[in-house]
Amino acid sequence: MNARYLTPTQVSDLTGYSVKTLSMWRYEGRGPRYVKTSPARSGRIRYAEAEVIAWMEARQQGGAAA
Repeated sequence: MNARYLTPTQVSDLTGYSVKTLSMWRYEGRGPRYVKTSPARSGRIRYAEAEVIAWMEARQQGGAAA
């Protein structure tokens, strides 16, 4: 199975968190795990879709389990 990688904009659309919030979380070492394609400052940031979904599911609160 091939992993699908998302841009910060796609993660923002999926989670409802702004691209700026995702950037701040990366700086603070928080938020979903990500991949940086180059160690340079301009390296592209990508998130594995499965990691983002798992991160969101781990934060579910309240309500009854389905």
